[in-house]
Amino acid sequence: MYSVVLAVILGLLPISAMAKSIVVVGDSISAGYGIEVQLGWVALLQNKLTDLHSGYVISNESISGDTSAGGLARLEQILSRHKPDIVLVELGANDGLRGLSPAEMKNNLTEITRRSQNVGAKVMLLGMKIPPNYGKRYVEMFYEVFPQLSAELKIPYVPFILEEVALNPEMMQADGLHPNELAQPVIAEKVWGYLQALLK
Repeated sequence: MYSVVLAVILGLLPISAMAKSIVVVGDSISAGYGIEVQLGWVALLQNKLTDLHSGYVISNESISGDTSAGGLARLEQILSRHKPDIVLVELGANDGLRGLSPAEMKNNLTEITRRSQNVGAKVMLLGMKIPPNYGKRYVEMFYEVFPQLSAELKIPYVPFILEEVALNPEMMQADGLHPNELAQPVIAEKVWGYLQALLK
């Protein structure tokens, strides 16, 4: 550790060499669909961490349209590249919108969590919901996956991250599914409220 600190002081290593890593593995909600990426909640969260001199750097590995299976398929490469201290998993909405099995989604999210933990990362799930027109039973089965995994795997989760956003038309894009620029600070603050405990 002393040699790393000395190297930074002497300018032999960038400050980022000592930074701790947070990786967001998500879909369009985290990828900033329909807005400028620098205005998305992930970028706003990075700004907050930077302002607080937290020493954490966020890498956004979110892809619009991604499912829990897609996130799992690319996870090993993500973990290898970033060696994260914390992994925020924002996946599942597209599973629900496609009517995929909540049980399969749960299995995928479980595997994402366990593989991340195996490399020493803390994991937090970001809960999502789907429109009620998918049927009461399916909607309930879908949403229950997040608190169930939180309890079973003993990891924190953020209840529906669009709770204060989804029913406010001023904060949603025309498609009614994606939050607009106005919503991003609200989402960032919601995630931040839960993330702080993992930073300690």
